[in-house]
Amino acid sequence: MKKSLKDQLKPIKAQARPSALPVLRPAAPPPDPEPDFRQLFADVTPLKHVPRHAHTPPKPRPKPRKQPQEIPLSATLHAELMRHAVGWFEPAEADHSFAKPGQTSSTLRRLRAGHWPVATELDLHGFDRFAAQERLALFLHRARRFGVCVRIIHGKGFGSVDGEPVLKRMVRGWLKHHPDVLAYCEADDRCGGHGALLVLLRTLRPHERHED
Repeated sequence: MKKSLKDQLKPIKAQARPSALPVLRPAAPPPDPEPDFRQLFADVTPLKHVPRHAHTPPKPRPKPRKQPQEIPLSATLHAELMRHAVGWFEPAEADHSFAKPGQTSSTLRRLRAGHWPVATELDLHGFDRFAAQERLALFLHRARRFGVCVRIIHGKGFGSVDGEPVLKRMVRGWLKHHPDVLAYCEADDRCGGHGALLVLLRTLRPHERHED
């Protein structure tokens, strides 16, 4: 059955109703302009300008100042200064034995008992601290080619200034910081007592055997 003209116009009429149309709202007003800075602080009184002084450093002299001449020290004064300087680099007391961290507890016991035979020795009697340090460094560098155990005789210090065993403390302090020294202990009375040390050295590596 065909729809009447009235029924056919109903959908069109529904679309034309105001409720079906989009709602138009007025646009938001534009924001107020930002106030001018000078207008905001128009009632503020500015501080008076205080003139600043620009410091100009003096120019350096065209000729450098004369350096003070070094006054040579007498042998007595030099010996006295070195005696007081000992405590800056070496311990006040000499250690009877030493083992580098990582060594087993039996290392010193075996060293005292003569487990490693003495391969060579160095006698530092009669040398000052500078000559003794030079000879000791060279000796430790070459001694490992002969064996891992060496004897170093530094003396008991009876001939030192004021009877203090200066070289004894120095040698033991140097050995504690040497990279090739693993341990040391005082020798027995037959081999020098507390005037000599038995020193255990690091084993020579294969690539070091051909070095000077």
